[in-house]
Amino acid sequence: MEITFHLNGEEVTLSGASPTATLLDWLREDRLLTGTKEGCNEGDCGACSVMVTDGRGSKALNACLLFLPQLNGKSIRTVEGVSGPDGTLHPVQEAMITHHGSQCGFCTPGFVMSMVTAHKNRASDHDVQLAGNLCRCTGYAPIIRAAEAVQDMPVPVWIADETVVREPAPAAQNHSPYAPRSSDELAAIYEQTPEAVLVAGATDVALWVTKGLRDLDQVIFLDGCSDLKQIEITEDEVRLGAMVDMNAMREAIAPLHPSYGEMIRRYASQQVRAAATVGGNIANGSPIGDNPPALIALGATLHLRKGNTRRSLPLEDFFVDYGKQDRAPGEFVEAVSFARQPDDLRCYKLSKRFDQDISAVLGAFNVTIKDGIVTSAKIAFGGMAATPKRASHVEAALLGQAWTPQTIETAQAEFDKDFTPMSDMRASACYRLETARNLLARYYADMNGETTSVLEVSL
Repeated sequence: MEITFHLNGEEVTLSGASPTATLLDWLREDRLLTGTKEGCNEGDCGACSVMVTDGRGSKALNACLLFLPQLNGKSIRTVEGVSGPDGTLHPVQEAMITHHGSQCGFCTPGFVMSMVTAHKNRASDHDVQLAGNLCRCTGYAPIIRAAEAVQDMPVPVWIADETVVREPAPAAQNHSPYAPRSSDELAAIYEQTPEAVLVAGATDVALWVTKGLRDLDQVIFLDGCSDLKQIEITEDEVRLGAMVDMNAMREAIAPLHPSYGEMIRRYASQQVRAAATVGGNIANGSPIGDNPPALIALGATLHLRKGNTRRSLPLEDFFVDYGKQDRAPGEFVEAVSFARQPDDLRCYKLSKRFDQDISAVLGAFNVTIKDGIVTSAKIAFGGMAATPKRASHVEAALLGQAWTPQTIETAQAEFDKDFTPMSDMRASACYRLETARNLLARYYADMNGETTSVLEVSL
């Protein structure tokens, strides 16, 4: 498979590279660009952040989670390529020096690349942009001051004019690794090679290689399937293609369901959200995935395809058991959709860290009240069972009842019938059940206009 991309303004063509070689390893070992650091090697620390540009814009991404074929037709900037051709420093570099934003310097290249990307995109929500970059020395105050200092400065021409090398060549190979250019091509390839591994954003699959040391025999890269990256919002429906990344999803969802959008803001980090996809997050079937409970609470429908055959099912029915989904060999997630509806949805994420942490419990509540009576209730949880799961007994206790504290108290007692959670390093079973009950009370308070967000409460 031939791969062509720009690296710091220079065109690079690779032939015969391993399809599961990461950009991080290639930069450090083959190009000796060691400014990009290896820290956690799993997308948590941000030390390996680089800027990747394609026809849809520029993103900060973790080089440790990028396989080389995912870069075909794109442009990559590492910290070595941030300054101008004549050595002129980027404003971010100048500001990091001026504001003393570096001590040991190990994390600094990753911070710089996240800040350069945010600056190019004119993003000024610095806490969000830098939530995926960890610093153990300096602390964040001088780094945030540096970001604030440059936010209104012009983008240097060598960064502003960053372009993709060219449209990636159509996949001509009839062997792995495959790189289909459309969902039609993907359907044909995957039906013939159902044992192949689908690579969307690789935020999960890359760990099979970097941490699990697995050898992926056959691989299908989905990034070229632009028709799976579409977001369609009509008066009646929201439809998200399987390859829509989580940042794009957040941008589309937040105006419709702000609580959902805020939850996605806490989903991993800017770098991970820019790579992770809606379809991948659903298809991996994680019992602690944050996205499925919210979609289930919205009554979402999952759209699957195998060859020329398509089928749809309620998203909640897709999750059969731990590690098992209702997906046949050679069948893939094509899209997920849900009906436009009044914003009664609230999503509550409980985790040890506020940013970039796995949930102990994720509760999504969508209750409709008419004339003081509960007429509809969809409540779904992550972290409470082997799969994302609805609280059916709790819902039944609410339906047809007056929307009162007494009804909430009665419904809280039903959680024991819906869930038998496990104890693990994130939370005990007792904690999970108690907080699930409390989240129902929080939802009641929230829907009655009380302040419930920790970001809004002050002494």
